[in-house]
Amino acid sequence: MQPLAHLLTPERTACQVPGLSKKRLFETLARIISDDQISLPYDEVFDHLIARERLGSTGLGEGIAIPHCRIGNCSQPLGTLITLSEPIDFDAPDGRPVDLVFALLVPEEANQQHLDTLASLARLFSQASFCDDLRRVDDPVTMYELAVNATAIAS
Repeated sequence: MQPLAHLLTPERTACQVPGLSKKRLFETLARIISDDQISLPYDEVFDHLIARERLGSTGLGEGIAIPHCRIGNCSQPLGTLITLSEPIDFDAPDGRPVDLVFALLVPEEANQQHLDTLASLARLFSQASFCDDLRRVDDPVTMYELAVNATAIAS
């Protein structure tokens, strides 16, 4: 299974993005998504990501975060993959700062799809070699190709 092949585009993939803070990261994610998806306004994406993060950190540990939310005007699940130039505090369970981020947006009514996609992403990003490969790349096209060709381990 290639969990990122249907979620990601080269336009929503970026390397060595300045993070500075969690808020700045969410601003960057919202900008990348809204620039690529005209039906998803910047303010709406930003507000939904922030609202979900207030419920609890989406940091997984090991320097990885998967911010996610359900949102109106989103016709199908989509993702954004970025690496950060400097790790940022993310209130992750292991206390480590985050430098690898995959943001997931799903349609408002897609409850089970949201959970299934998150589980698949968590399996994929739990593979240290996959994450290490993404961190070593400094070209977004190469990172995109690496990501969409990756397969998740079975649970």
